[in-house]
Amino acid sequence: MGNTPQARRGDTRQRIQDVALELFAEQGYEKTSLREIAERLEVTKAALYYHFKTKEDILISLFQDLARPLDELLAWGRQQPRTLETKQELMRRYSVALESALPLFRFMQQNQAAMSHLRPGETLKDRMIALSDLLRDPSAPLTDQVRSLSAIFVMHTSQFAMQHLDADPEEKQKAALEVALDLLAQAHPQERPGTPDAA
Repeated sequence: MGNTPQARRGDTRQRIQDVALELFAEQGYEKTSLREIAERLEVTKAALYYHFKTKEDILISLFQDLARPLDELLAWGRQQPRTLETKQELMRRYSVALESALPLFRFMQQNQAAMSHLRPGETLKDRMIALSDLLRDPSAPLTDQVRSLSAIFVMHTSQFAMQHLDADPEEKQKAALEVALDLLAQAHPQERPGTPDAA
C-alpha cells in the first residue's frame, strides 16, 4: 500500500512542507524562494510546481494539516458538557495536537510580520477564538475568564519561553500542560474536588 502513486505523492508533499518550514525558520518566509526549496529537496522547480504553485500554497497546506486535528477537537468539545473535566480534557487533547504542530508555531513566532498579511493566520485565529469560547465561562468573574484564556497561551508561549530551561521537550510540555490544567481548575473553584460547592 505504501508504494501506491497516491502514497508516494503524499510522501513528496510532506517532504516539501518539512523542507519549506526548515528554510522559513532558517532565513525567514520573505527571503525564501521556491527555487531554494527545490534545491534543498534536490528536485526541479517543475516537480515542486506539480504540488505547490507558490510559497503561500505550501503555508496554506501546513495550516490545513494543523487545522484538521483542531477542527476535530472543536467538534468533540462542542458535544460535551461545559464542565471543568471536559475543559481539562480539551487541554490534554490540544497539547497532543500542538506537539506535531510545534515547528509551525515556531515559524509563526519568527515570521510575525509575514503572518500579518497571509490568509492562514486569520483561519488559525478563528479556531483559537472557538477554543477559547469552549474553555471560558462568560458568566464567570473576569479574573476566572482570564485564567481560562491563559491556559491556551501557556501551551503556546511556554514552548518558546522555556527554550533555555534545562529539561527535555517532553518534560517541558508536561510542565506546561500541568500549569494550564491548574489555571483551568482555579477558574472553576466550585468544581474542584474538596470544594464545598463541588458536586
